[in-house]
Amino acid sequence: MEQVVIGVESDDKVLIISVAARMAGMHPQTLRQYDRLGLVQPGRSSGGGRRYSPRDVALLREIQRLSQEDGVNLAGIKRIIELEQLVTVLQERLADARTELAEARQRIAQLEAGSAFPRRDLVPLSRSQTALVVWRPSRPAGQ
Repeated sequence: MEQVVIGVESDDKVLIISVAARMAGMHPQTLRQYDRLGLVQPGRSSGGGRRYSPRDVALLREIQRLSQEDGVNLAGIKRIIELEQLVTVLQERLADARTELAEARQRIAQLEAGSAFPRRDLVPLSRSQTALVVWRPSRPAGQ
């Protein structure tokens, strides 16, 4: 049975170790071991007790699944978690870059729409000049 904590953000570190362990279906000592190995980073209360978030509990369940169902060792699980976190960071950066690109394109379109020179020329050419200049090399003196 899955519990839902109402009014709590998924990253809020509010669950004590016994509750988090029960929600994840693990022994509290397992959570302590995973903390020591760096698989899960619980918050700390002012007294030093571990505090877990609902997102931490979901991660603990995933660790258990990888270990028991897929046979991945803890070092492999740690690497998987690190790579998944990196993917998340890179996806966020990509989304930010796409947003910036869309905003830049919109600004360019606005500038072009308000421009007196809609042709994207850096220097507008005057079409009214029709002068023809003929250049002839000068002859050196004495020829």
